[in-house]
Amino acid sequence: MLFWGKDKKMKFMIPEFLVFGCVLLSLIDNVYSGITSSFIRSEFPAVDMPLDHEVFAIPSGYNAPQQVHITQGDYDGKAVIIMWVTPSEPGSNHVKYGTSKKKYDFTAHGSTVKNYTFYNYKSGFLHSCLVKDLEYNTKYYYQIGEGNSARSFWFKTPPKIDPNAYYKFGIIGDLGQTFNSLSTLEHYIESGAETVLFVGDLSYSDEHEFDEMGERWDSYARFVERNAAYQPWLWIVGNHEVEYLPEINEVEPFREYLNRYTTPYTASGSSSPLWYAVRRASAHIIFLSSYSPYVKYTPQYEWLLAEFKKVDRKKTPWLFVLMHSPLYNSNSAHYMEAESMRVVFESWFVQYKVDLVFAGHVHAYERSHRISNIRYNISNGLSSPIPDESAPMYITIGDGGNLEGLASSYNDPQPDYSAFREASYGHSTLEIMNKTHAFYHWNRNDDGKKVKTDSVVLHNQYWKLMDTE
Repeated sequence: MLFWGKDKKMKFMIPEFLVFGCVLLSLIDNVYSGITSSFIRSEFPAVDMPLDHEVFAIPSGYNAPQQVHITQGDYDGKAVIIMWVTPSEPGSNHVKYGTSKKKYDFTAHGSTVKNYTFYNYKSGFLHSCLVKDLEYNTKYYYQIGEGNSARSFWFKTPPKIDPNAYYKFGIIGDLGQTFNSLSTLEHYIESGAETVLFVGDLSYSDEHEFDEMGERWDSYARFVERNAAYQPWLWIVGNHEVEYLPEINEVEPFREYLNRYTTPYTASGSSSPLWYAVRRASAHIIFLSSYSPYVKYTPQYEWLLAEFKKVDRKKTPWLFVLMHSPLYNSNSAHYMEAESMRVVFESWFVQYKVDLVFAGHVHAYERSHRISNIRYNISNGLSSPIPDESAPMYITIGDGGNLEGLASSYNDPQPDYSAFREASYGHSTLEIMNKTHAFYHWNRNDDGKKVKTDSVVLHNQYWKLMDTE
């Protein structure tokens, strides 16, 4: 049996027995009998790695760029935003780039270099540069910095927007900078995925003393640079990015995050970098803020309604939504915490046939069946989730490895809507094969090894309906 990866100009050969097995598992999944994994992981330090650990090493050379990370820079994947820090003084804000190694035919000019203070911390000098008008499906090499302190990296642009474009995403949440975080990141790098969808809670700097918070933002960015400098990470904020601390006169939410991480929010008509949307390959991806106003008449509400109306499933058949706090969660931690957002947005998720909703916040893994709870009104009493083939699957992936440890207590009995749940660290991959099918895997970090633990064959919501009709 063949799946066509149009933009790779090749066929993906999948043995028929594997496809049959996946389809059988998919049918079994629809029986709505949930699994609570019996796996109990061995103890592994849930503490941040020491600042002298090699993953936090400062690059050599005076004022050398560090903490390099990139994200998508436009709506359709033909631009990147490159961000970095120089520690001692403002550096060159230019990015040299080209399609051959060490041959940089083009130069992009960045925005104004800035820095900020937070309590007693003063940041390095923050650089940001938009590199645009790139070619699809092309590897670019780029250089930042000057003289002997210059550093070189590369990235690859996605295939053009096309319903049958093959693409592989990784999904990570609540990462932090512990030894478990390192295991997650190393396993993700081995996966072959090309872009990270990050569901919030980055550095966990707010778990440290006030004097150490800024330094832990720096160490986190040096830690993830090994991957974030080479492929886009698409972020949303979590509760640990809020950093509202009136006791030290820091009352501007998200200030450290917003100084360090940007998003292409204006490209999707958003008024805030905290919620936005992009199209990438065959996917339309919507990023929401669980910690910004979202009820009727608010900017996020009005923007999301307009964005759903812009989705063209004939061009981007796969529709994903990211948020931090999960709408469906059977763990004791943060149980029903996002109920108000569910009430506001769930009917839209069903109406527009969202394929998957990813969230973090709960430090464990869980995948739901396709269910909805949108029948309720104030008088009818219909307040239970029911199977709904127009609804998304809900996936909680807040298991990146942060220093707060695992959320190991689940509600018992397991609710009917919950398909699989396990309190372990890990990451997920989502491999889009074509406009109709994708493979999803959750990979457990098992004592230093990556173990595929939960998987499902996804049938695209829009094209499944088209085929039925």
